[in-house]
Amino acid sequence: MTTNTNNREPKILVLATLSGGYRGADAVGQGHHEYPPNVYILPVMSAAIFPPSFYLDAFDRGIDGIIVMFSGSDSPYKGVPERTSALVNQTYEIMKERKLNPRRLKLAAICTVCVHPFLREIEAMNDLLDKIGLIPETIPPAPEAQPLAA
Repeated sequence: MTTNTNNREPKILVLATLSGGYRGADAVGQGHHEYPPNVYILPVMSAAIFPPSFYLDAFDRGIDGIIVMFSGSDSPYKGVPERTSALVNQTYEIMKERKLNPRRLKLAAICTVCVHPFLREIEAMNDLLDKIGLIPETIPPAPEAQPLAA
């Protein structure tokens, strides 16, 4: 991977579930609040469909931090909070093996009207990235993918 880390803002990807995080982002917009332009919001039905390789590929392509914003235990889909948590935990282990700081990936429960928590999560990730730095230019290769235990 080759990522130019010189003179650029950190890139933050937000996976925002339609039942939680995305509605929180919408509430931020409706309230005319602002967040930095280095934040990219991807609305998704469920974060449980993204395997660890998705997150690792995002880091390989220059995303510096990822926040998974979902409705937590209020999810309308049975088993999704547990599945999402298991996938993120599995990703943390692979990140450690690849010498990536696991704090670059954060799971956050955001409700439909959580304007201030939404903004705090963005600010906290930007602050973290200021401290730990941008994604390194070269990241050790990923180990062979392991299937998620049922």
